[in-house]
Amino acid sequence: MRTQFTAFFAALIGSALLAACATSPTGRTQLILVSSEEMEKMGAQAFSQMKEETPVARNTPAARYVECVSRALTQVIAPEQSWEVRTFESDAINAFALPGGKIGVYTGLIEVADNQHQLAAVVGHEIAHVLANHSAARVSNQLAAQLGASVVSSATGVSPQMIGMGAQVLLLMPYGRADESEADVLGLRYMAEAGFDPSAAPALWVNMAKAKKGNAPPEFLSTHPSDQSRIENLRSRLDEVMPIYRQARAAGRSPNCRKP
Repeated sequence: MRTQFTAFFAALIGSALLAACATSPTGRTQLILVSSEEMEKMGAQAFSQMKEETPVARNTPAARYVECVSRALTQVIAPEQSWEVRTFESDAINAFALPGGKIGVYTGLIEVADNQHQLAAVVGHEIAHVLANHSAARVSNQLAAQLGASVVSSATGVSPQMIGMGAQVLLLMPYGRADESEADVLGLRYMAEAGFDPSAAPALWVNMAKAKKGNAPPEFLSTHPSDQSRIENLRSRLDEVMPIYRQARAAGRSPNCRKP
């Protein structure tokens, strides 16, 4: 009887997880157990916590610069979403985007990105994580890793306690290597559509590699592609996106965001 119950429960879980499968913009299979509404709540909670813990630059040249680049991207690739953009005063060389239209850029990144095109490469990459539902997949994988008696109900709705996971899962847990590579590809297209030069993307990652000063772990030990793999992949796709960039420029998309 116990064996039969275990088999039945496993089949039930399998059916629930199968029903929760989705497809990313590039055709990858994703596990999505949470609704967009729940993800937006988590995104808002995580963003609020970040603003409480890290100083926000308000009406400074850096903040206006980040706003300019971010708006140029979002107005083209996701105009239906209302986006909140904040610049955080920190030496961290990083940026992020969260479900619900939240974008955060650290001032440390501005120092590494030489111009608006390189900054757009990072912001476009982070927006791609959101639009490709990588955050929802990350939360869903976390849920699936905690399989228990409530797993089936989790496939159809998330308990209020999950909202508290927002900051930890959305800001602290790294994306997988496949998610990072997909965000690179999508981000390259997004920046081209918005009129930013895609050739700046591999150049940005050359700068990022230098900024790390050789402290990055080997690729097989990291959830991110190695800098060299990322640079080579981006360069290999430039022929695909340069026509998109030229079309955007011909259509009058010519961002003019000046680095402070």
